[in-house]
Amino acid sequence: MLIHQGKILKNIGSPQDMKALSLDELVLLCGELRQFIIDNVSIYGGHFGASLGVVELTVALHHVFNTPDDMLVWDVGHQAYGHKILTGRKDDFHTNRRYKGLSGFPKRSESPYDAFGVGHSSTSISAALGMAMASAYKNENERQHIAVIGDGAMTAGMAFEAMNHAGVSNSNLLIVLNDNCMAIDPNVGALKDYLTDITTSHTYNKFRDDVWKLLGKISKFGPNAQAIASNMEAAVKAAFLKQSNLFESLKLRYFGPVDGHDVAHLIEIFKDLKDIQGPKLLHVITTKGKGYKFAEEGNPTFWHAPGVKFDKITGELQKKAAQTNQAPKFQDVFGHTILELAKQNDKIMGITPAMPTGCSLNLMMKEMPHRAFDVGIAEQHAVTFSAGLAVQGLIPFCNIYSSFMQRAYDQVVHDVCLQNLHVIFCLDRAGIAGADGPTHHGTYDIAYMRCLPNLIVSAPMDEVELRNLMYTATETQQPFSIRYPRGAGHIVDWQQPLQMLQIGKGRKLKTGTDIAILSFGTAGLQAAKAIEILHTEDISAAHYDLRFVKPLDTKMLDDIFTNFDKIITVEDGCLQGGFGSAIVEYMADNQYTAHVKRLGMPDKIIEHGEQSDLYAECGYDAASICEAAKKMIEVLI
Repeated sequence: MLIHQGKILKNIGSPQDMKALSLDELVLLCGELRQFIIDNVSIYGGHFGASLGVVELTVALHHVFNTPDDMLVWDVGHQAYGHKILTGRKDDFHTNRRYKGLSGFPKRSESPYDAFGVGHSSTSISAALGMAMASAYKNENERQHIAVIGDGAMTAGMAFEAMNHAGVSNSNLLIVLNDNCMAIDPNVGALKDYLTDITTSHTYNKFRDDVWKLLGKISKFGPNAQAIASNMEAAVKAAFLKQSNLFESLKLRYFGPVDGHDVAHLIEIFKDLKDIQGPKLLHVITTKGKGYKFAEEGNPTFWHAPGVKFDKITGELQKKAAQTNQAPKFQDVFGHTILELAKQNDKIMGITPAMPTGCSLNLMMKEMPHRAFDVGIAEQHAVTFSAGLAVQGLIPFCNIYSSFMQRAYDQVVHDVCLQNLHVIFCLDRAGIAGADGPTHHGTYDIAYMRCLPNLIVSAPMDEVELRNLMYTATETQQPFSIRYPRGAGHIVDWQQPLQMLQIGKGRKLKTGTDIAILSFGTAGLQAAKAIEILHTEDISAAHYDLRFVKPLDTKMLDDIFTNFDKIITVEDGCLQGGFGSAIVEYMADNQYTAHVKRLGMPDKIIEHGEQSDLYAECGYDAASICEAAKKMIEVLI
């Protein structure tokens, strides 16, 4: 479908084409760029509200700074659609987040304008500071380094660690705080309130522009006058805000807040800031979804990434084909089940780092706000906070996406496992995550969790097993990990009575004689399909759902290795150190001999695309499992 680009945008092949545009033309360009994003996302899907909110900021940055020589880091990455469009990827933008197409996030291998790969959040200041100090070391003193941090990313501890370092570095670093009071869900915490206080201080804002102009005039009279002016600016801020400025207490020069949708003013400010040496922060106020009525006035969490096509004129969502007996998403099974369990057990608490809607903990937060917590984009804090709850005898369910749990691994090790605390980790989006790509795939958690002492590591094959594992986890007294994928399951009648499972006990799903297929988690659904196909070709395959990779069902494995010399393992995770590795280790440790073929994610970065496409690419969809089984039987007959 042809998407109109606008008379100015169609001539922009790189930021260099923007340099000669007048202010009036840049204003028009902002409108055309915003419409181009709306047109594309309404048809092809993707993130939405965040990029609409930074259109003017994006245009001003690329107009003033000499990218890619000046290094621009976007944080979080889904703010960067406008950046991608203006940096030579406009004609390919319809492939965004599609298999073999453009990444939905900045990616260094995709463009020299993507200075740093960003998929989650809160890394920009550290990365840009490293770049700035490297430039200083190499005497590249004219190069600018800009970190655009927003959509809740400032709530992470890593951002404060970086600012603490930046303040004493004297580096040529500009931090642009895109303040829209939102992450995916609304921002939470004291920082949000602090930024709101700054933004809404009418007294301060009344004098802010006068102070700015005065600084500019006095600075022409030399460094001493400039220092005096700087001190006066800080005093004015402190007096009117009645508190010390958080950022200036970290020795970052603070400017703002300013209107993030006034492109002319932003250009003027960025030109001035280029001449101010040292670390500095510009506080920009934006509206998420700016310029699209339904995103501004409707549910901002939904319009973060609609997930379905929509009519750009009416905002009406494309209706999916009517489906009866539709299976739920795994995240919703979690949300409803934790609420059900919490009603039965007043010790159960829920914790999520800024993903209450994404993981469906919002259901519990709405009904039991005193027992469910959104701690902001702070995975490390989420884990240790959960450990603190556990010390006091409570039962915390700490729900973190698999790929984001990597950030809190030290806390899982030291604060939970070494103290053997009863924290239940629910790892959402485990395995192939789909269009979000390699920064979001839950690739490694089987491997990095099963090596830890005291930790039970499990995965359900379906929604009913997820419920039962959650129930079982509440009755243990040690750390417990449950991984499950993004998307829907396959059982419609999933709200069945809760059942206690035996820890470390698998189940035999299919009897066979030619080959044994062992699966872990929802990869078992692909194995089950493969076994049905193999049956039509007169190949008898047994199917075992292990449920637990730690502890393993040793009795079941003894039976398998005694009766089969051809074995396939299937998992939706990395092969190195994963479920298949655990099976091979058991075989070696117990002197069994068999031919074992491990299927899972290979030792490479898995790009973005539909889950079905990526299962096939990685070689563990039903067709690939069939092929592996037939090849093993043919070779070994």
